Amino acid sequence: MERDMNVSSTSSVVHWLASLTLTLLGSVHPMPVTIDPVCTADTTAKYSLTFTGMWSQTSFPKQYPIYRPPAQWSPLIGVTHSSDYHIWQRNEFASNGVREFSEKGEAWTLMKEVEAAGERIQSVYGLFSAPALVGGTGQMTSEFEVFARHSFLSFIVRIVPSPDWFLGVDSFDLCEGDQWKESVTLELYPYDAGTDSGFTFSSPNFETIPQDKVTQITSSSPSHPANSFYYPRLKNLPPMGKVTLTKTKNNQIFSIPMEPTQFNQTGNEIGNEIEDSLINSTPLDCEVSAWSPWGLCKGKCGDSGVRHRTRYIHLQPANNGVVCPSLEEENKCIPDNCL
Repeated sequence: MERDMNVSSTSSVVHWLASLTLTLLGSVHPMPVTIDPVCTADTTAKYSLTFTGMWSQTSFPKQYPIYRPPAQWSPLIGVTHSSDYHIWQRNEFASNGVREFSEKGEAWTLMKEVEAAGERIQSVYGLFSAPALVGGTGQMTSEFEVFARHSFLSFIVRIVPSPDWFLGVDSFDLCEGDQWKESVTLELYPYDAGTDSGFTFSSPNFETIPQDKVTQITSSSPSHPANSFYYPRLKNLPPMGKVTLTKTKNNQIFSIPMEPTQFNQTGNEIGNEIEDSLINSTPLDCEVSAWSPWGLCKGKCGDSGVRHRTRYIHLQPANNGVVCPSLEEENKCIPDNCL
């Protein structure tokens, strides 16, 4: 499978979705549906969504993708729905649509699954998107609508490059009783779709057979030093992104720029200041190889000799991580072949 996803290759999908807010129920004949008793709001609500990428070389220094391709984000695919639907779910198997999206960034199968759920069981109200973000840090925006029977929000955005990793939200309820939440910010952490067993951002295709369930990636799981998110000194990973949901006043959706906003590596918007820093500094310790075998013991006859062994650096330290130890060691010995 080709790992170097070109964001422009999804331009046809993004163009079709960029300003799209599908109301999937409009063309379906009414069916008896159990109304979620938790939400009793009598009006619809419209929200703006801002996704902020926080994937920087400072916050995630290990194997940070610099080129072919550099760190970036796929288009965001979002759904508004009822409580009985999930576009993806932790500790459950990913659908074929989620597999294709998380591995290759291809959204057509996923969108067909969403539309089918809306037509079949009327669980889905709207489908929307935000454009791809070329860079690990920056922002993309979109907008959507919810109402009492479909007050839940879910979305997914692929980590590029990666085997099958993504950020997302599953079934976040925007309603509290008879009121809509005004503003919410959620921190986002990486998930593994369970369909590819690659350990690093740029791993070649390695299909997981049998398929695993969707799991959250942490600083210690998968517990393997080769994993791109393996930071044994950290109790928790820093957030890789965040999403801010803001209810628009008087239910009027204002004009939102559809082009993503780029940020430099310090976390500042280019040409403007942002309110808070995007950067969490993650220490990366030096990693070295095992020692080589001892070399020959060299020395004069009747005197003690000296032998050497060496090791080399696997990973340079960063962000005040533990510095590299000595790479050469010597030891006294009795000469094998004295001169």
